[in-house]
Amino acid sequence: MSAAQDPAAGQQPPARAEAGHDHGQRKYEEYAYVLDYTPRGKSATVRGREGVIVQAIGEERLTLLELLGVQNSTFEVGERLYIGREGRNKIMSVLGRLDYNDVSQSAKNELPAIVEKVVLANEKRFVDYINMSQPITPRIHALELIPGIGKTYMMTIIKEREKKRFESFADLQNRVGLREPAKLVAKRIIEEIMGQARMNLFVRK
Repeated sequence: MSAAQDPAAGQQPPARAEAGHDHGQRKYEEYAYVLDYTPRGKSATVRGREGVIVQAIGEERLTLLELLGVQNSTFEVGERLYIGREGRNKIMSVLGRLDYNDVSQSAKNELPAIVEKVVLANEKRFVDYINMSQPITPRIHALELIPGIGKTYMMTIIKEREKKRFESFADLQNRVGLREPAKLVAKRIIEEIMGQARMNLFVRK
């Protein structure tokens, strides 16, 4: 769908821009995962907009998004949707970003499982983060901000990655003894989405 055909494209371009990526990477989200949808709902981000309202989480920036679905489309919770600029088939437009308090209770309930699904589907990206993360202040290492990783695990992770970078979550768990690292990363992401973190490691603002 072109911008001219996109009913929301002319209304909220800043929201589209915010869904982009920094550091020269992709500017727009290309995929999002469904958290909840309403066949005949009202937008929380665009006044007067009604239709198939989908609440979702973006795959790259991990922000909560409100989408306008194609009329009569149906969605599954956890479904991965293409929301890129061209060639969408179930989504008419990205209406804007949502705060955690704006999403439905159903979406909140689904969030932990969907975030973990995103983490596992993008395992290399998150394992790379663990391989590359550095101190963020003279006294705090980024790894310490992931739930379940205290100074002891942090030191073990740093020593092990100096020998050889981790190749997967399973590799990390086997070599360090850290249980279910994907769940721990997902927990940190949810804290950031809920606004409970003082600084974000994964969720783009």
